[in-house]
Amino acid sequence: MFYPGDPASLQDELATCLATPPAPSHQGIPLRITLAEAGLLKAVIVPHAGYIYSGGTAGHAYALLAPLAGRIRRVVLLGPCHRVSVHGLAAPTVQAFATPLGSIPLDRAALDALADLPQVVASDDAHAQEHSLEVQLPFLQTVLGQFELVPLAVGHTSAGEVAQVLDRLWGGPETLIVISSDLSHFHSYREAQAIDRATAEHILALDQLTSFDQACGALPINGLLTLARKRGLRIERVAQCNSGDTAGDKSRVVGYASFALYEPAAVAADPGPALLVRARNAIAAKLKQPTQAEPAHPALNQPGATFVTLTQNGQLRGCIGSLQAHRVLDQDVRANAVAAAFSDPRFPPLTLAELPHTRVEISLLTAPQPMKFSDEADALRQLRPNVDGVIFIAGQRRSTFLPQVWEQLPDPRQFLAHLKQKAGLAANYWSSEVELQRYEVQKWKEAPIP
Repeated sequence: MFYPGDPASLQDELATCLATPPAPSHQGIPLRITLAEAGLLKAVIVPHAGYIYSGGTAGHAYALLAPLAGRIRRVVLLGPCHRVSVHGLAAPTVQAFATPLGSIPLDRAALDALADLPQVVASDDAHAQEHSLEVQLPFLQTVLGQFELVPLAVGHTSAGEVAQVLDRLWGGPETLIVISSDLSHFHSYREAQAIDRATAEHILALDQLTSFDQACGALPINGLLTLARKRGLRIERVAQCNSGDTAGDKSRVVGYASFALYEPAAVAADPGPALLVRARNAIAAKLKQPTQAEPAHPALNQPGATFVTLTQNGQLRGCIGSLQAHRVLDQDVRANAVAAAFSDPRFPPLTLAELPHTRVEISLLTAPQPMKFSDEADALRQLRPNVDGVIFIAGQRRSTFLPQVWEQLPDPRQFLAHLKQKAGLAANYWSSEVELQRYEVQKWKEAPIP
């Protein structure tokens, strides 16, 4: 009823949902999309209407999970009951849930461990036709691959009882919490916008919702918000719209929003030492050499973009990196370290004899931001020496300099000229098609080699 039963059609629809821009129904309300500078993506709140209505809004939250497929191995999924009356939270007794994309095993040990809580009851009937949970499953299968599921249908209970269950299931980096809820139901387009705007602001402030008119999943949302306050989670709105923006008429609409919640880092905020060790270990392992113990850090399980720079006696020996986050930080820094050592086309592959004399530097990039300028002179005025890393784009040609390059090219005009030459263009090239993006970096370097 809510998505195609044919696997190929379903996969096509999911791909569209995961790539759809948010509908512009906010009237200037900012979507709090920022980098998770410190913390672990722990929970999402997503809508559960048919994909044609709310799939794009849900897809923007699920797209955040794609780089975490190797880390998340268990999903705790809560949504409101729509078809069967339940006192408490309903847990299924079956071993797996099935979708057109395959079977998802349930974490029976986790479900059985809830049996001592009086608000948790066993009911397969509550799950048999419950769309609030079912519509989330193909998204999860697409972005996470293999995982175990802990599904609970929330009926007549309290936010405190929901929070107690979530606290029991909280787990560590391997566990993701998904709360399924739509917002207002069956108001006019403008009325729904006003109601949903106020509801979203309550959620962003981690304040309890007071009515099911605000969200059909108010109880599971409130349970999560209770723990979010207790545990110091940070929340962002990822997307928001209503059915009048997608596939419905504007006389009676349903509101949708998605949110991401981040858990604070449990250890020191500086991931530099952990990154440096992993970069060196990746190179050493490629050369079949012993590796060092690797310190843990929660940021390593978050998406991140790094550049790895190798030097010998202060001279460049290799530099390869990622301009945008497309995998978790742990994987990114290892892959770029190996590429810098053995695949930089400017240098021969690093040898075992060179390894002790090679110094590793890591740069962690913020998301690139487009620059707006009227001409080259305007662009040069905006550049910030020693702060900006710059991406130069002209048609199919592209190049970048890290902020560290300002040390060799301190003049903005000289900096940009060399950047154009790196892209294979003349130093004095300029065109209306030129695009510039800038980013900043955190950087860490190994101690000088004696």
